[in-house]
Amino acid sequence: MVDKTGVAGAAGTDAAAGADADAKSGGKAGAKTGGKAGGKTGAKSDAKAGAATPRERYRAQVRAEIKEHAWKQIAEAGASALSLNAIAKQMGVSGPALYRYFAGRDELITELIRDAYRSLADAVHAAAVTGADPAGLAHVLRDWALADPHRYFLIYGTPVPGYHAPDEITGISSEIMADLLTACAALEPDAPTTPFAAHLAGHRDWAGDHPAPPAALHRAITFWTRLHGVLSLELAGHFTGMAFDPALLYEAEIDDLRAPRG
Repeated sequence: MVDKTGVAGAAGTDAAAGADADAKSGGKAGAKTGGKAGGKTGAKSDAKAGAATPRERYRAQVRAEIKEHAWKQIAEAGASALSLNAIAKQMGVSGPALYRYFAGRDELITELIRDAYRSLADAVHAAAVTGADPAGLAHVLRDWALADPHRYFLIYGTPVPGYHAPDEITGISSEIMADLLTACAALEPDAPTTPFAAHLAGHRDWAGDHPAPPAALHRAITFWTRLHGVLSLELAGHFTGMAFDPALLYEAEIDDLRAPRG
C-alpha cells in the first residue's frame, strides 16, 4: 500500500511533478544529443528490460491503493455505491487528484472486474493444464469464490446500474469457458445428443471458435449455470438456517453433472 502521506503531501505532488519535468527535459535533451537513432535504441532497451521510471512506479502504487480502497467500499456498500470522491477523502487528497489515475468510476470498475476475471481465469487454466476434469475445475471455482465473495459478486452478481463492461473483459471470461469446454469434450466424446444440445449446435457463438461437440456444449453450460446457482445462493447467505452443509450440496451437484447421460 502507498503511504498516505506520500499521496497527499507536497512531497508526493512534487515527486510526480518532478517526474513530469524530468521526462520532458530528458526527452528533449536526448533528442538533441543522441538523435533519433539513440532514442530508438534506448526505447528498445528499456522495453526489453521491462524498466519502469520512478513516475511509473509511483503511479502504479497509487492506482493499487485506489483499488484497495475501492474493494473495501464494495465490501461495505456494493459496487453501485463506489465513489472516487469518497476514496479521495479516505486517502486525504482532492477528488480531481484521483482522476489523474482513473478517468472515472467506470474505468475503476473495469479495472477491478479485469483483475477479478484475470485471477479466476488464471486459477482455472492452471488446473486445466494439469488435466483437471470438470469436477476439478468446479472445485477451483468454489475455492476462488469463497476466498473473496465480494470479488465473485462483482463479476457474477447483479450488474452495476449504468455500467457496461468493454469487450476485452468478455474476452477474459471466455478463457474460463474454453477450459471448461475442453474438459467437458474429453469427458464424453460419444455422448448422445439431447434436444438442447442440438439447439446449441446452431447457437454456439458464446463458445467462440472452440471445436467442442454439441453434447460437450450442453454439459459445459449446464455445469456453469447450476454451479453458479449454488454458489450465488450460498455466498448470499440464502442457505443460512437450513441446517445442511452447502459444500456437500455443491459436491452432489458435481456428481450429478458428471454422471453419464442416458
